[in-house]
Amino acid sequence: MNHLKQIAAKLADYQLDALLVTSEPGEYYATGFHGEGYVLITPNKNYYSTDSRYIEAAAAIEGVELTSINAGKSHLELTVEHVQADGIKALGIEDGYMSVAEFGRIRAALPGDVELVPAQKLLTDLRARKDEEELGYMRRAQECTDKAFTEILNFIKPGVTEQEIAARLTYLMMSFGARKNSFDPIVASGPNGSMPHAIPTERKIQTGEFVTMDFGCMYEGYCSDMTRTVCVGEPTEEMEKVYNTVLAAQKAGIAIAKAGVPGCDIHNAAHDVIRAAGYGEYFGHGFGHSLGLEIHEDPGARASNKEPMPLHCTVSAEPGIYLPGRFGVRIEDVVFLTEDGCIDITNSPKELIKL
Repeated sequence: MNHLKQIAAKLADYQLDALLVTSEPGEYYATGFHGEGYVLITPNKNYYSTDSRYIEAAAAIEGVELTSINAGKSHLELTVEHVQADGIKALGIEDGYMSVAEFGRIRAALPGDVELVPAQKLLTDLRARKDEEELGYMRRAQECTDKAFTEILNFIKPGVTEQEIAARLTYLMMSFGARKNSFDPIVASGPNGSMPHAIPTERKIQTGEFVTMDFGCMYEGYCSDMTRTVCVGEPTEEMEKVYNTVLAAQKAGIAIAKAGVPGCDIHNAAHDVIRAAGYGEYFGHGFGHSLGLEIHEDPGARASNKEPMPLHCTVSAEPGIYLPGRFGVRIEDVVFLTEDGCIDITNSPKELIKL
């Protein structure tokens, strides 16, 4: 898998002679290879420089001229040679990832008549639209996540700690074929659940409280992301009301989610449900974020995004209600946006589970 041709086809739209890819996710998206190096993409030819640790494996990359750095020549020096040889004057860069220091080094090494052009949008827009192969990897990652959730329900009981649940989730996802976590698992029980991104602690699970688990894994470089809230024992009437409100809000957002709908409209559909139930001030984050090679990508289904969501975007659907010092509830799926609606690639049950 690589996307060199798709990237090259977009260069003219951004008035670029070439694009220099230096970030880890950008490198993998362009070449389909996990290594360490620079990718220089032009309309007619592509260059990839790496080092001796990766050069043998990198030989499998299709559509690149492969070179290896050595003690006397760096990635940047090789890139400058290609820029000069190909007469490149407008060179796009990943401004969303590049540090000021790296920009300074590249600027100083290039001839003065070469313009460095911010071009993050080119890659961001392409990465937002998942092709069938990418979606397949995300489905496979989600399968590992769904299976881990099914198994963890047999593990959660009074006396088990948040840390133990987080560790078990990681083990389960790896055992089902995942490569690694897509982020550190969040496990929050009882009053800790009011913190959306709580860090798992040694707190022991108690009867009559919620346990919120936000976790995901990676398969062939692509992420899954899922949140489920379960109750250990019987919930109070208010706990059940909050849970059902969050579930109704999620369903409302998913119901209108499709390509072409502004991200804010999807968010507002969910927020309206929560506000009508009297909990509007306790839902402070967006309805969802895009994901793929990274767990948080653009665009998002959030109040500030007035732009239409792109076709074949994968976005999380994760409203929540968080009552400080008491408990919290979040339910999260990942949906794939189509022209007519969306496809939910998460298969775990969402009705309240009582353990």
